[in-house]
Amino acid sequence: MYSRIYVPLDNSEHSNACVEVATSLAAAWGATCVGSHVYAARMHDYRFKQMEYTLPEEYQDETELLRQRRIHDSLITTGLQLISDSYTDVMRFRCLERGVAFESKRMDGRNWEELVRDINDPASGYELVVIGALGMGAVKESRLGSVVDRVVRRVRTDTMVVRRTGDAAMEGDILVCVDGSPQSFGGLRTALALGRALGKRVEAVAVYDPYLHYAVFNSIVDVLSEKASKVFRFKEQEALHEEIIDTGLAKIYESHLKVARAAAEEEGVDLAITLLDGKAFEQLARFSRERRPWLVVTGRIGVHSDQSMDIGSNADQLLRLLDCNMLLSSRTHLPPIDVRADAAVTWTLEAEARMERIPAAARGIARTAVLRWCIERGHSVVSSGDVDSAIDELMPFQRTMRRIGEVAETLGAAERAMLAEPAVAEARSVCRSCGYAARASSPVRCPVCGGPGTGFEPIDVTTLLAAAAAEGDASETAFDGHKLGWTLEARTLLHQLPAGYLRRRVKAIIEKHARTRRLPVITGSAVEPYVLPELEALDGRAGPHRAPLAGETPARAPASPGDGEGSLPWTLEAESRLERIPEGFLRNLAREQVERIALAVDAASVTEVHADAGIAEARARMRDALGPDGASSSGCPFSGAGEERVGPGTDALNEVTAGFVEALGKRMTTRRTRAGS
Repeated sequence: MYSRIYVPLDNSEHSNACVEVATSLAAAWGATCVGSHVYAARMHDYRFKQMEYTLPEEYQDETELLRQRRIHDSLITTGLQLISDSYTDVMRFRCLERGVAFESKRMDGRNWEELVRDINDPASGYELVVIGALGMGAVKESRLGSVVDRVVRRVRTDTMVVRRTGDAAMEGDILVCVDGSPQSFGGLRTALALGRALGKRVEAVAVYDPYLHYAVFNSIVDVLSEKASKVFRFKEQEALHEEIIDTGLAKIYESHLKVARAAAEEEGVDLAITLLDGKAFEQLARFSRERRPWLVVTGRIGVHSDQSMDIGSNADQLLRLLDCNMLLSSRTHLPPIDVRADAAVTWTLEAEARMERIPAAARGIARTAVLRWCIERGHSVVSSGDVDSAIDELMPFQRTMRRIGEVAETLGAAERAMLAEPAVAEARSVCRSCGYAARASSPVRCPVCGGPGTGFEPIDVTTLLAAAAAEGDASETAFDGHKLGWTLEARTLLHQLPAGYLRRRVKAIIEKHARTRRLPVITGSAVEPYVLPELEALDGRAGPHRAPLAGETPARAPASPGDGEGSLPWTLEAESRLERIPEGFLRNLAREQVERIALAVDAASVTEVHADAGIAEARARMRDALGPDGASSSGCPFSGAGEERVGPGTDALNEVTAGFVEALGKRMTTRRTRAGS
């Protein structure tokens, strides 16, 4: 596979992990390893001369100054060369242990510039670069070193960025990202070769994003004039995406995965495939955290990138987000089915003209899909009818929408065409594999993922509406006039996310799922699968920042002196008052604040008075935390983390309830004094 493997060395932990990876690969393939180190003697010399004026007076004599310069030049040049040799000797001994051929290099200059020059030199003949994600300058907050960041953008050699260190450096399987580009299929071949060499399982993953346009439509609806809104035709645009583009995208990326699996079968590999929906780099990063692979393989650029692009946006994001090793593949490969299609199939002028009507950004994907459709049916000439038939099969509702488009020569005609269409029935079942919403109660096969009819889960609309009635109504109208039925509990769950991009995107994903499945209302159970993972991710990055969710154990308030556990019994009235709050985040938050207030006034039990005060405190803290612009206040608004907390006194309470609690404490003290006397 690779015959010359290049490893930049700096004696850091990640550099040592690179040595382990490179020698393992070289031993499996009989390759040669080349270790290099770049030192900066010229930079040190320049800095020394800049600081000469700070030397003591006796060293500023001209004769003495010249002598110091000669000594410094000798020490720096010789010393740095010795350090470089020491770094490369570590890899030399490791290669000797494994019987791997080894070469060493040392260079003087700016580290990343010398590395790029050496890698891009045709005489070097490197086929794989193995470089650490971080170097000697890494700190706690570092995610990607400046040297590797600069190098990967300036070379076109396959580059493995090593992030795993220690005993787990070689543990895990291989994930390869497929988007239909030649670079992704080149990465697939590399992943299969790595899997064979190291005895690792390989899995292919593809991601398509049906949610972006929905979020964009929501953002522009408020800025378009009434006239512009009519020209834009939100209803037709959303119907086009829901009925055609989203389903078509899923089928196209599913076909990429099937081609990848067929290519793997030709090499004797049983390739697992997974199709995900959402933002590509985000879903890949989450999937990687779940699978914990040894390596993720991606193309240097993707299906939408120009050849002059240094690195694709998703690859760029994954370099910083992944917790495992990552290989950027610059190799290209066209699967045999696509090669046969290009070589054996010709296009009529009408078919070429028909393809020109497809947006330029999607034309390449559509052309590949049409070619595959024709090859599967033995066609040697592609006609305009073949293009329509292929797209109709990929996008089941294309025919209806095309009829609307043909009729809609003016805005009035478009509106009449839409009104003439029969109302779309609510979905009756959903595919468990890909989420496709079927209108048939017992579908035979999923048109998107090809799954059997047994893989569909029926939707009980009656039960859903009954649950929605119990949770309360919080409906709203979408950008295209469609009424979205949100329950109060669902809205409350969504608002646990911080205001801003994250909440907007999750909201768009939830609404998109509800609309494509024709759900009449969005309930709390429909929101939880999307909100809870985001909250868990926030917890993992920022520590405690919220009250526990339903099913979690709420953290107890700080105990007052002499109290062993810090928990109090609740009266029936207090429990009844608390149960009026929807179960989940808000109720747990309120319970924490109520118990904290009761402890602050040294109460024997939690009464309805404490409950009212605690609920007011919880509301005030949430209002302060979100603020008018969604920015969080300093410290944790719910648990108090990050604030200076002296004790459970009223100084730690919100100004809304501090006075009330102080008066309440005086009344409680008076009552206990009277009872004692």
